[in-house]
Amino acid sequence: MAAEAENAAGEAGASVKSNFVREIIEEHNASGRFNGMVRTRFPPEPNGYLHIGHAKSIWVNFSLADSYGGTTNLRFDDTNPTKEEQEYIDAIKRDVRWLGYEWEGLYYASDYFEQLYQWAVKLIKDGKAYVDQLTAEEIRQYRGTLTEPGKNSPWRDRPIAESLDLFERMRRGEFKEGDYVLRAKVDMSSPNVNMRDPVLYRILHAHHPRTGDAWCIYPMYDWAHGQSDSIEQVTHSICTLEFEDHRPLYDWFVDQLGIFHPQQIEFARLNVTYTVTSKRKLLRLVKEKHVRGWDDPRMPTISALRRRGVTPKSIRDFCELTGLTRQNGIVEIQMLEYCVRQDLNKIAPRAMAVLRPIKVVITNYPDDQVEEFEVLINPEEPTAGMRKVPFSKVLYLESEDFMEVPPPKFYRLSPGKEVRLRGAYFIKCDEVIKDADGKVIELRCTYDPATRGGDAPDGRKVKATLHWVSAAHALEVEVRLYDRLLTVADPSTIDDDKDFLDYINPNSMEVLEKAYIEPNVKGAPAGTHYQFERLGYFTVDPDSTPEKLVFNRTVTLKDEWAKIQKSAGE
Repeated sequence: MAAEAENAAGEAGASVKSNFVREIIEEHNASGRFNGMVRTRFPPEPNGYLHIGHAKSIWVNFSLADSYGGTTNLRFDDTNPTKEEQEYIDAIKRDVRWLGYEWEGLYYASDYFEQLYQWAVKLIKDGKAYVDQLTAEEIRQYRGTLTEPGKNSPWRDRPIAESLDLFERMRRGEFKEGDYVLRAKVDMSSPNVNMRDPVLYRILHAHHPRTGDAWCIYPMYDWAHGQSDSIEQVTHSICTLEFEDHRPLYDWFVDQLGIFHPQQIEFARLNVTYTVTSKRKLLRLVKEKHVRGWDDPRMPTISALRRRGVTPKSIRDFCELTGLTRQNGIVEIQMLEYCVRQDLNKIAPRAMAVLRPIKVVITNYPDDQVEEFEVLINPEEPTAGMRKVPFSKVLYLESEDFMEVPPPKFYRLSPGKEVRLRGAYFIKCDEVIKDADGKVIELRCTYDPATRGGDAPDGRKVKATLHWVSAAHALEVEVRLYDRLLTVADPSTIDDDKDFLDYINPNSMEVLEKAYIEPNVKGAPAGTHYQFERLGYFTVDPDSTPEKLVFNRTVTLKDEWAKIQKSAGE
């Protein structure tokens, strides 16, 4: 596993593994089909925030093109103005750049509306398209099923001149939505339902964010997609497997128009356990306030992963590790967590924090004395140097590090037992203070001054080293602990008659409003990563204020993916 991770740890754009897409590109380069040129594109619809699945597509398109010295365009498929917003466009640009990529050209499908219209006119003139006035429901009925062929619309043989006139009047806005559509004249008996006279244009009286009210007919995705690729001279149009059955239509359009013909290639989309990536479902989560927004750290959006503390490199490594295949499947979320852990272990400075504090008074320590202990900022990066941590008479320890009546093999603090405080002294618990309800609220301990630095001159050993903070110097912070948003590993197994919201994890977020952390983190800006020693990796949240930092738990220290791999090998 370590070797795989090392291979996956390249810079943005690096793609070290061979895969079937690269094999296709190699064949094209050998045959001279595109004169050795590789140009890809990432074509999101600006109707929502990008998610982890889009990250895979971004990685595929940019890294492949880069590895061949090629380029990648960013093109917004803005063909449905009723669902598109500038907010989404801005977020998509930000996410692509944050992942470590820069596009060659920035385009919009709306840039090509006039050309697409003229090409539609050409299809009509060539007898390859017609204006239909069946309703949407009638079109569905006429299309047939997977086992039954479709039947021709009564308007399929409308005279060319009449279709040209109606199509022009559709553009001028003379008709209501649903009155007419433009359809390609392909083959209503084709076993591929996508070839059964697909709709090219529909009437939509909606204001477009970029073209305003210039258009009231808008192209369908299948019509805009391939022709936009062709205009941009995209050589390899890489998309997910659900578009495989659309490829014959993609090819039919560019062949009928006699224009530059890209190669569409499909790969299996990225599905991750405990995760939904349907835009419709993600929108429900946001609109119905099951989460705090698109960047809620429990969401699978790139903006949410960024806020949670996931790094761009770990996402790229994850994409590399999952590879490219043509078989749909689902990837364990622990694999993503493994990649995050690998990256943050190298770059995150360490800090001691206590999430659920219990007060510890060292009775034999001088009341007014304060010492400073030097500990490594990051043991994985010795050149980062040392940090100084204050130590005083009253400390906070993690409450789970103490048990009054410990079970066998509990080596942490308990009455009469000695433990090491990280980088400081040995301490022994002498007395337990409880409140009226019997809850432990304070521990009275003694320390051994001879063990300064964490070792005993007489050679005695302890079996536990605990983290701590000085009560007089610690910063009070808020910590947000995140768990899976869903309780079911594979959301695709949810019965059709069930609502996925029924599987929301009620314990997906726990807020600890009064945690304590060493003072070295004071003033840390949003997005700063830390390893809280013995606890996990945490990141400063934008909700932080000068008075109080807020931390998101990015991932625990426990490596579940390593356990899964070990179990699989047994």
